[in-house]
Amino acid sequence: MIEVRTRAWWRATAALCLGSFLVFINLYVPQPLLPGLKDAYQVSTLGVSLLMSVSTLSLALALLVFGPLSDAIGREAIMRITLLFAGVLSLALAFAPTFESLLLLRLLQGFVLGGLPAVAIAWMGDEFDKAALLSAVGLYIGANSLGGISGRIVGGVAADLGGPTAAFLAVGVMTLIGCVVFWRLLPRGRAFTPQRFELRKAISSLVGHLRNPVLLAAYCLGGINFLVFINQYSYITFRLAAEPYQLAASGLGLIFLTYLGGTFGSMISGRLASRFSPAACMMVGVVILMLGTAITLSSSLVLIIVGLSVNAFGFFLAHSLASSWVGRYAQGARGSASALYLVFYYVGASLGGFWLEPFWRWAGWPGVSVGSWLLLSITLMIAFALWRFERRQLVS
Repeated sequence: MIEVRTRAWWRATAALCLGSFLVFINLYVPQPLLPGLKDAYQVSTLGVSLLMSVSTLSLALALLVFGPLSDAIGREAIMRITLLFAGVLSLALAFAPTFESLLLLRLLQGFVLGGLPAVAIAWMGDEFDKAALLSAVGLYIGANSLGGISGRIVGGVAADLGGPTAAFLAVGVMTLIGCVVFWRLLPRGRAFTPQRFELRKAISSLVGHLRNPVLLAAYCLGGINFLVFINQYSYITFRLAAEPYQLAASGLGLIFLTYLGGTFGSMISGRLASRFSPAACMMVGVVILMLGTAITLSSSLVLIIVGLSVNAFGFFLAHSLASSWVGRYAQGARGSASALYLVFYYVGASLGGFWLEPFWRWAGWPGVSVGSWLLLSITLMIAFALWRFERRQLVS
């Protein structure tokens, strides 16, 4: 097993963080473009938000394929090949002639983007010892947030210079270059034991994970939190593109620098989990996310940015710990267990627009905040239930 902070650990962690960074650059590049695309194609806020929803939904479905498949054929080839196709599809998006073709290409891209997230944490679970896994997962999820930041900033700045075509071209070229580095850095796994793929067995593993209440609770916590968090960013772009802020695409892209709060939350999650109850830290993350949402109700742009930064810290703290919780409590078929967590995570993201749109139409951003708090109260109760489970485990 690879131990924490050894040369092998740094190399493997760097490769997986790079891969994660590239995945989320591609996934989130359209987000600062949404207000402009809405006007250009004369579609509704919900319609243009489908550019995000279809990709996250197809990514979620892909996890059901790549997770069990990785348990049978291994993890490395899946990560390498799907990352390559993701870059190629970004280049294709640059030349999509219609809104419908954009949606179709985003659907396909979401599917291939599911390859690396489906198996990366399972790869770590195979190769790293417990301490190495906790530290690596925090850095890996921190790279998620950095990729999300970079995709939106690159997309926004490039769109101001050359429109959406330039945004997709820039991200596609970055992905293909990064893919070469990823292929060279990622070491060959040594601890993986292949299992012959059987559809019945794969379904049985997934059903077994869903019947495990300790895993199911973490799945629901991650999915609902992400539903709120990521879709808040979509609706805040509509708020900030309108009066009195009138931010351009590049300005909207810079708003996503608030994700740096999430990067910090992810990076310290491993340390917190080693000193305190992980479930208690999840509760703290949810409360912080609720507090950040309250701060964004201010009319001050500075306070809105502060609130979004607080949101990001709270969300990624809870997400990092919920993700590593699954790796810790999964009983066999770790690839399937990790993939199923991400299925809930991205299905939540894809459904968020449908949940928050009525609140947006009802009361604008205050309505979105109310819709967010309703769901976050549920995840707070879930985290509390996990904390009680932890306490029972310590007593027994």
